[in-house]
Amino acid sequence: MTTIHEVADAAGVSISTVSYALSGKRPVSENTRRRIEDAARSLGYEPDAGARMLAGRRTHIFALTEPLRADTHAPTHMAFVLATAVAARRRGYDILLLTDEQTADGMNRVAASRLVDAILVLDVAPDDERAAIARTVRTPTVFIGIPDDPDGLTCVDLDFEAAGHLAVDRIADAGHRRATLLGQTEVSYRRSNFPRRLLRGVQDRSDERGVSLSWVTTGAVSTDPAAVRSATEAALARGDRAFIVHAVGDVHEVLLRTLDAHGLRVGEDVSVVSAAASFDTSALAVPVDTIPLIPQQSCEVAVELAERHLDDPGTPPQIHLIPPEYHSAGSIAPARE
Repeated sequence: MTTIHEVADAAGVSISTVSYALSGKRPVSENTRRRIEDAARSLGYEPDAGARMLAGRRTHIFALTEPLRADTHAPTHMAFVLATAVAARRRGYDILLLTDEQTADGMNRVAASRLVDAILVLDVAPDDERAAIARTVRTPTVFIGIPDDPDGLTCVDLDFEAAGHLAVDRIADAGHRRATLLGQTEVSYRRSNFPRRLLRGVQDRSDERGVSLSWVTTGAVSTDPAAVRSATEAALARGDRAFIVHAVGDVHEVLLRTLDAHGLRVGEDVSVVSAAASFDTSALAVPVDTIPLIPQQSCEVAVELAERHLDDPGTPPQIHLIPPEYHSAGSIAPARE
């Protein structure tokens, strides 16, 4: 790895002059500065993060705070971590991953050290303690998710309420007047904001469209196949022939197997819509209509917003909602009620 000594030798100046020229801390003649920059470029020299931090320059590092808990659904969360890392790398930034369950500690630490240029926040809770920190630190912070109180924050996320509306509209348009929402685990509705937003969207639109809605969670802490099977059996016994699923892939599989065991065909006898699915629904045994949650979309926008705040510190906070898309696979059946 090239050192500052080698740059100084190549440019024919002292080490301190190289430091002044690259940091801008003291004036250096234009010819000398250009000679030093040419030498640094040709040798592939990059000041380390600590030096850039002390010089007040960008470190080209973003912190990503993503608490990993015992009940974390790793495939979903890691999809967002990977999407963020790819989006950041495309713009020339590396990611420092903060996985502490005590999310405030890591966030306070990197903000105080000025080691990172911006902070990106994942797994946003309804009353997320990181929101208060974001309002006080100078480090630009972008939430991939929306807490209950987003005042003064920059947030980006799928419009989960609109996704809920869209799911209900499709089954209501098919004539269904009863439906079951197979939701997330119980703990998800306490710890994360997005399941509650989708639930609210489904409930509000069901009331507007005259659809009688039953909502069930799919386990206490992790997905419980027996609970999913029981909930599906109960829904069928009530006469429900429309299902909205906002859960992991395993829940979809149990639902489809239970419907098949009853001799019911998706798209002919029953309707199934997967709402805000973050996994590849094409791998399911039966094709289902999907309103996808695409990590790359929100993560790309979050990185773009972080860089925008760096370029223009006066950029006002904003909420950026990504409109949902409906992908039809023929899983909506006309109601036979």
